[in-house]
Amino acid sequence: MKFATWNVNSLAVRLPQVLDWLAQQASNGAPVDILALQELKMTDDKFPAAAFAEAGYQAQWFGQKTYNGVALITRSAASEVVKNIPGFEDDHARVIAGSFALPEAPATSGATSARTIRVIGAYFPNGQAPGSDKFAYKMRWLEALRTWVQQELAHHPHLVLMGDYNITFDDADVWDPEGMREAIHCTTEERQHLQALIDLGLHDSVRLFPQPDKNYSWWDYREFAFRRNRGLRIDHILVSSALRPMASACAVDKQPRKNERPSDHAPVVLTLG
Repeated sequence: MKFATWNVNSLAVRLPQVLDWLAQQASNGAPVDILALQELKMTDDKFPAAAFAEAGYQAQWFGQKTYNGVALITRSAASEVVKNIPGFEDDHARVIAGSFALPEAPATSGATSARTIRVIGAYFPNGQAPGSDKFAYKMRWLEALRTWVQQELAHHPHLVLMGDYNITFDDADVWDPEGMREAIHCTTEERQHLQALIDLGLHDSVRLFPQPDKNYSWWDYREFAFRRNRGLRIDHILVSSALRPMASACAVDKQPRKNERPSDHAPVVLTLG
């Protein structure tokens, strides 16, 4: 199976790029099975389900006007769909989850968690700045997410948590680690929450494999940041211990960042099997 996460920074603007990218992946002989999108920036009634269906994909989405919004674009049907973190009151559309049959175990009425893979797509809060109200919200959101993911893992040992985390793991994920020390995306508090997810038994897929130096997934639009490779790695795919042995490749695909009117994020792509 092939998984990808991509913050498209407006699906209305970048739908053609997403469809083209999916078609390119398929033409290379390895179509994407599940794509998690973030920052749809559209209401549910505006979601282009027909365009994805024409391309051979099903979709589950959770939209919001102007901001946020997440979706799962999939080759097979999703079950047990959940939107946002259960029990956490939130006005923002940030999380969508679904279960999918493993390829070697076709879905049946008697399918169990051992025969399925649980996929959570998430757009983590930005947090604005340490000490702000938005940062405090991010801390509460991260704590609620950890508690829920722990519960999900108990029921779904095959689990993928992917999306725009808005958090770096460490200095290697930052083009200017000293200049951004304790700045947003790089604070000790944020990284502790990210490590708490790892401590549940999750693994950073990118670092399971050799990667180039200065390997980032986001670059500011300003000051030629992409051309100068002044970026951050804030888009992650975490996999459970049950899935880790199946991982065969994971990388950031920088090619879409070279498009005309690109998203400021690039897709991260994981292959299992």
